[in-house]
Amino acid sequence: MGETARQAGDRRPIAVREWAVFSALAGWLARRRVSPNGISLAGMMSGIAAGGALAATAHLAGIEQRLAWLAAALFIQVRLLANLLDGMVAIECGRASSVGELYNEVPDRVSDAATLIGAGCAAGGDVALGFAAACVALFTAYARAMGKAAGAHNEFCGPMAKQQRMFVLTVIALFCGLTPADWQPTPEWAAGRGPMAAGLVVIIVGGSFTAARRLRRIAATLRNRSA
Repeated sequence: MGETARQAGDRRPIAVREWAVFSALAGWLARRRVSPNGISLAGMMSGIAAGGALAATAHLAGIEQRLAWLAAALFIQVRLLANLLDGMVAIECGRASSVGELYNEVPDRVSDAATLIGAGCAAGGDVALGFAAACVALFTAYARAMGKAAGAHNEFCGPMAKQQRMFVLTVIALFCGLTPADWQPTPEWAAGRGPMAAGLVVIIVGGSFTAARRLRRIAATLRNRSA
């Protein structure tokens, strides 16, 4: 999340935040004075690395390609872990700063764009779908940010928020990295597109619905407050 003083009720609802292992890890990082902003930047670098690993799968074969798929899945999860821990260190351990909101938002947008565009360039992906998915992800976050700027609370509803987008990509990367090649069909009519292209379509459709749902809920909140 970043070094920000947001109220607990205005944070992204993440169930694993309550797990003892993550509370202990956040406490360990805080005691070593690890900067929440630094954790945010590390998460961004992991998102960029995930996109690079996904794109590399289009230029590799055999075991090297499988390792690239698995590396992408790992980097995606490291990015999400950093997104979890930076907020816990900043808020729960009292390490807030005036620029925390910037570190909360900007690295996330870079990570989303890099990972989704990388997915579009991956083996079985589609470049146009990757860019479209990145645009949808950015618009979904933009809708939330504009709602907050207009006076509503942060709206994190799905069904295709950040965690779900990254879950789709992780599952596909693991599937492509671990299963036999004949389990990963690329029919002739698909023009080389495979599981990753299908996953990007799911993200685009789900993300578009998510953006519309957030805007509708934000508008309802603002109307109720002005009534």
